[in-house]
Amino acid sequence: MKFKLTGSYKTAEALRARLDELSLDVFLDDKLEGARGPLGESVEWAKGRTASNRFAIHPMEGWDGTTDGAPTELTLRRWRRFGLSGASLIWGGEAFAVQADGRANGHQLFLSDEDSAVQSLIALRAEVLAGRAEIGMEPDAGPVGLQLTHSGRWSRPVGPPEPRPATRDELLDARVGADAPLLTDDELQAIRDRYVLAAKAADRAGFDFVDVKACHGYLLHELLGAHGRPGPYGGPEFENRTRLFVEIVRAIQAEVPGMEIGVRVSLADVVPHRPSNHADRRGEAAAKTWDHGFGVDHADATSFQLDEPFAFLELVQSLGIRMVNVTLGSPYYNPHLQRPAAYPPSDGYQPFADPLVFVAEHLEIVRKAKAKFPDLLFVGTGYTYLMDWLPNVAQAEVRAGHVDFVGLGRMVLSYPDLPRDVLEGREFQRKLVCRTFSDCTTAPRNGMKSGCFPLDSLYKAMPERERLEALKKEQKERV
Repeated sequence: MKFKLTGSYKTAEALRARLDELSLDVFLDDKLEGARGPLGESVEWAKGRTASNRFAIHPMEGWDGTTDGAPTELTLRRWRRFGLSGASLIWGGEAFAVQADGRANGHQLFLSDEDSAVQSLIALRAEVLAGRAEIGMEPDAGPVGLQLTHSGRWSRPVGPPEPRPATRDELLDARVGADAPLLTDDELQAIRDRYVLAAKAADRAGFDFVDVKACHGYLLHELLGAHGRPGPYGGPEFENRTRLFVEIVRAIQAEVPGMEIGVRVSLADVVPHRPSNHADRRGEAAAKTWDHGFGVDHADATSFQLDEPFAFLELVQSLGIRMVNVTLGSPYYNPHLQRPAAYPPSDGYQPFADPLVFVAEHLEIVRKAKAKFPDLLFVGTGYTYLMDWLPNVAQAEVRAGHVDFVGLGRMVLSYPDLPRDVLEGREFQRKLVCRTFSDCTTAPRNGMKSGCFPLDSLYKAMPERERLEALKKEQKERV
């Protein structure tokens, strides 16, 4: 199924007509107000600590570190561009694995030992501050954090997948992990201790906060939905399925006092999807019901059920956590929801509905969460597919109090200056706007680095681009 790209709508009225046609509550401002408007408002993110604007950079899984877990020049360049963006909140910039076998790829940064990690992290943070200095932005204009992760079922530390699942699940096991033993309770507790070590390294390197990652099907997210796991870390009891998250948070608070904590969480999910037998390989649900998952209606598994997600936010608030970065689903088993795009990655499927529908779901779930938990600070996701209209929708959402920060991920790979251009009232650079070609996912899925090959001049010149184009041609011929 083909859909008109959001950036192809030349006027706000034309886009609104399409949104009305789809019955979507997505609102946009006609005129951008720059730093004087909602996107330029400061906000206190921790006691006595302020973020100077409402743009955030999402954490991304790097595919360009060394095999022993250190950053390369490409990694440092990406972090420098985060600083140059002018965004006040750098939410972890990188998914940093707490141990080697928890990496999602062999070039992901990870905690080898604390001292080596500290040196790597100092270098990353220095790039953000150097970028800020270059544009005249104060170094303390907003927090710089580090996302801590363990990939669990989706671990692939060297070569082929080496899954470390937390629970048995028929649909997910069929994709990866059918023969892999479950992580034992003792192994989970050892992983907990690695989170604490990583938080100590981040603290020594000067980071303002750590993100205890609970999204996208990775370990802590899978545990949230591990209804069939026996023992203290799974089963029907919500307390058990959140136990490891709570233990990690409390251990960090006890052993790294003063370190702020955030959480990026897939606040709702749907059943895994797969390519259909239709000629265009559009996606379809793999089942009607699903006993697994967090924030999913198990009886109607393409729908959300928010009782437990809101219980999780209540738990987060009780732990003294204020910053929550909201996302949906997983890039591995329902990418249409997790990352709305016009073109799927090589291992994905064609959109079965206008991706604007899934953008609206991202916006709506944050609105509901903010309305119920007004004292939490929420970072929203799903904005990139709005393309040229991203700032207009972002400004409207912040103005209405629906979200506190507008998070940008793949968009800053192609257009790192977007926040600064918007805030300073400069001309919007349409030629750099991400068009969701998914090259930044297709490339690493096929053993290459992740970056914006169509629009970033550095990646355009890489020899991998020719291989990537050949892969995309093969994919197109299959459809």
